[in-house]
Amino acid sequence: MNNNQKVVVYVRLKDGVLDPQGVTIHKALGQMGYDEFESVKTGRFFELEIKDSVENIDNRVKEVCSKLLVNPVIEKFEVEKA
Repeated sequence: MNNNQKVVVYVRLKDGVLDPQGVTIHKALGQMGYDEFESVKTGRFFELEIKDSVENIDNRVKEVCSKLLVNPVIEKFEVEKA
């Protein structure tokens, strides 16, 4: 039986950082007649499975995010247990 823990990390641009992909999608929506959308923000997510034997799982996940998955200068992240 697998006793590993799963988490999902959501990564988004910080407020005030230009999101060119979101701007492009928003513009395309308007051109397609979907004028009701005020803005579009893009992001990405990671599903991580961690060995249950690891101590301080929350701290380890945050460490991995800060060192590898996220650019802390322009991005923010949220972690949810799956």
